[in-house]
Amino acid sequence: MAFEPYRRLLAIPGVRSLLLVGLVARIPSTAVAITLTLHVVDPSGLGLGFAAAGLVTMASTVGMAVGSPLAGRFVDSHGLRPVLVVTTLAQLAFWSTAWAMPLPVLLAASMLAGLLSLPVFSVIRQCLAALVPIDQRRMGFSLDSMIVEVSYMTGPALAVAGVTLLGSVPTMGVVAAGLVASGATLILLNPPIRSDEELQRPAGKVPRRQWLTPGMLGLLGTVAAAAFVLAATELSLVATMKQGGDTAWIGLAIGLWCAYSLTGGFVYGMLPRGLSPLVLIGAMGVLTVPVGLAGADWRWLLLALLPAGVLCAPALSSTVDTVSRWVPAGARGEAMGLHGTALLIGAGSSAPIAGLIIDGPGPGWGFAAAGLVSVMMVLIALPFWRRTSAVVGEPLPMAA
Repeated sequence: MAFEPYRRLLAIPGVRSLLLVGLVARIPSTAVAITLTLHVVDPSGLGLGFAAAGLVTMASTVGMAVGSPLAGRFVDSHGLRPVLVVTTLAQLAFWSTAWAMPLPVLLAASMLAGLLSLPVFSVIRQCLAALVPIDQRRMGFSLDSMIVEVSYMTGPALAVAGVTLLGSVPTMGVVAAGLVASGATLILLNPPIRSDEELQRPAGKVPRRQWLTPGMLGLLGTVAAAAFVLAATELSLVATMKQGGDTAWIGLAIGLWCAYSLTGGFVYGMLPRGLSPLVLIGAMGVLTVPVGLAGADWRWLLLALLPAGVLCAPALSSTVDTVSRWVPAGARGEAMGLHGTALLIGAGSSAPIAGLIIDGPGPGWGFAAAGLVSVMMVLIALPFWRRTSAVVGEPLPMAA
């Protein structure tokens, strides 16, 4: 049966509850950026322009990019619960008072709150690597990538609905409650960050030079490129449909694009052997380049997005799987944090670059630029890529 491999995965003790908590806990985290943006521009909030909102979300993103590997390093050194307690209290303090802050104070507080953001994404992946045997990890991370997709489809939509119906201040209270509940649930669950086998090995600090190699840096660069492609593709899709007068169908189009990714992730998880992240991310870039040739008709545009769309979840899950295999268990938290930072850098840098291209040559060229960035990053990483055996795993497939 098609679902049997996933049933075996979910039968592993602790996996089902971890993934369920990961789904629910990520929803308020995915609503953070849009909630801050709407609070700044909404008349019920600060009532300022989008430039000010962009500064606030940029401050929050910079904080998260810096804080993600720091939180992971503290998890590696001091365990999961102390980090979750500190970050949960920090989110409670920020979101329960942010509604009353003027813009200058909100800017500084947003950066600090980002620095102490709840590390739910990296923690779920780190714990999943500890719970799942190495021969089932690819399926586990594929399922996790599908859960992340669902969270990103849900969180921002709920935030927009909340601000529209209730106003920005009550919505910020809901986000605060969601983040605190997520942190408290993870504290109570306290999933393991190392497997029983890894705990039996000698404990000690793992030097970065042992795992932060040129190959790992190349991998992180391709992670950033994958995030760049996804964010720039979404922006180009919205711009193309707006230009064609199909604004009413944008939500449906993005939902179908996400469905492509979910389907690809489900199928990839059941393959007998995985593919190199360089192959998947490079192919996603190559297949994104010609999407703009489909024209302004959103139906043809969605058909053109299908080949690259089904590679989204597999590409991202393959990078997480690679990190889990290349990095020793004692440094896995910091490595997963750096993976999250790479995603933030790629997604954050895509908006201004893709925006300039869309405003200039046109949205069709936005797809081409997004794909070319991915291909170029893969070519840069290729000389540093080497066939390697993870400290706890088997050799990874080579890039073609």
